Amino acid sequence: MTLDADKGARSLAVAGSGSANGGGVGTESAIGRLLECLLLKARVLTRRSGSRQPGLRSSVERARTVRTDLRPRASISADVVPFFGLPSAPSPEDWRCAIEVVPPGTYAAIVHGGTDVPRTWKTLQEFEVVQMIGGRVKGVDAPEAIPLRAHDVREMLELVRQTDPGPFLDRTIELGDYVGIRYDSQLVAMAGERLHLDGWTEISAVCTAPTHRGQGMASRLVGALIAGIQHRSERSFLHVLTTNDNAIRLYEELGFRVRRPLTISVLTPELIPSRLPHPF
Repeated sequence: MTLDADKGARSLAVAGSGSANGGGVGTESAIGRLLECLLLKARVLTRRSGSRQPGLRSSVERARTVRTDLRPRASISADVVPFFGLPSAPSPEDWRCAIEVVPPGTYAAIVHGGTDVPRTWKTLQEFEVVQMIGGRVKGVDAPEAIPLRAHDVREMLELVRQTDPGPFLDRTIELGDYVGIRYDSQLVAMAGERLHLDGWTEISAVCTAPTHRGQGMASRLVGALIAGIQHRSERSFLHVLTTNDNAIRLYEELGFRVRRPLTISVLTPELIPSRLPHPF
């Protein structure tokens, strides 16, 4: 994900690796700014991978855009990721344009650091999270971690239903590499990649079946993902509910540190402004 100050646009690549970046102070501040506006112009990379090693894949790029007042906006299929984005200080026009991405009768989430929501939008839910970055993390080999593919999605969705690790939908697997652990042929743990910025990859959907917790499966899967991320000369980050003390403690033990608090708001537009430009 990059900032284009001249054009006044922010971009988010939600799958695929960006340029190698060691991640100094400037990079960390970019993460904060860019995650406050998840996407105005987005690219979804659909994997077409023959590799079984995390982090080594070929991708085909797909983009779907709509025209709003001659400015590009992007929409991502609702079965991939339920997010939309705005600038960190959105104008009334930005909110009007957002209705082209999140039309009435639908909903999506935005990650922000304290955005005032106008009365034309309704907040359905809010979650307080902390953003953690991998300052001292180290990738580890996990021989039992197997790559998960499209044919595993049904089992992955069932595991998500049991554990509620956060948004994981029918096509979320297209956003990055996912790995899992099977016991007696049953998927009992998984973890994967979601948001991809230049030099950074988000780890997400970390979960273990209630019957197999306490065995270190989540730690090993996260370690395997970190190994793939570091192989691409990138750094890892993630988001955790502020109330999930056990997960925060686990990630701190793995070398992550809390960077800043953020809010995830699930919104739906309540009314279409009469002056909304025609999308065509």
